[in-house]
Amino acid sequence: MTTLTTTAPHQVLDPSLLGRPVHRLPHFAAQLRDDLAAALRHPASRRYWGGTEVEQVGFSQLTGSEPRTRWQYFAAGSGVIAFAIERPLLLAALDQRYGAAKAGAPAPSADPAQVRVTATEERLSVALGQQLAHVVGSRIAASLPGGQPLAAPLPPAAPAAGGQPGKGTWLITMNVRAGELAGRVWFALDKHLISDVLHGLAPQRETGRGAGGQAPKPAAPLAQRLQVTLAGQLVSKEVTLGALFDLRIGDVIPVSLDRADVMLEDSRLYTAAVTEHKGKLCLTSFEDIE
Repeated sequence: MTTLTTTAPHQVLDPSLLGRPVHRLPHFAAQLRDDLAAALRHPASRRYWGGTEVEQVGFSQLTGSEPRTRWQYFAAGSGVIAFAIERPLLLAALDQRYGAAKAGAPAPSADPAQVRVTATEERLSVALGQQLAHVVGSRIAASLPGGQPLAAPLPPAAPAAGGQPGKGTWLITMNVRAGELAGRVWFALDKHLISDVLHGLAPQRETGRGAGGQAPKPAAPLAQRLQVTLAGQLVSKEVTLGALFDLRIGDVIPVSLDRADVMLEDSRLYTAAVTEHKGKLCLTSFEDIE
């Protein structure tokens, strides 16, 4: 009998990202999914995306073994977003735009091998790329402290060498469905934009400025800031149980003050001399307990 063991693929750690909040990327992806879904439902987008729903948005890294596809490049903020779309999905959007599909119904899927690439299809790819890349870039900008919205549409940028993003590039995949047609849209982020994403996800630390923009005073050493309670045991005397029960109001127990024990909870730390100062008993002349 043969036993098959299925394990989930392990994630390879990138040493350059150690200490960065990579584990919070799903949080960013969830926010971006909401942004993209809202963009597809916008009235101006329905002529391309009528009946199309965003199913999932997630992060991954290019391995270099992915099938080659056409990429559009757009300048966004401090970096560049590369955009690609599966051709059946692009052809469905083309049908939506020019009325091949009934209004409000999902467009039929077309066999890409039977449809030649036209200038209209290429222009539509650029238009959709600008629209969706702007949504991604705006989400990145909004996540940064004091982030400002990006201007639309995004300007085109120089393509990568060979037309494909390089191995290890961070990729955002948007899975969509229009009726029976399922497809994917990709956004590749260059090193500047993925750095902005991670910076926006990092916990916000104190700026080091107090009220009025003044730098705060340096903190005192821990030994000076840590508060402890010392108890001074001034006197102790042993008496018999019978003598204790015989005590009455006004009785006097003779004692002599020598040196008091200084306690930290149940531990004796020092002995100290007992003195009087302005009507108060004080401890002085501390000596370590050895």
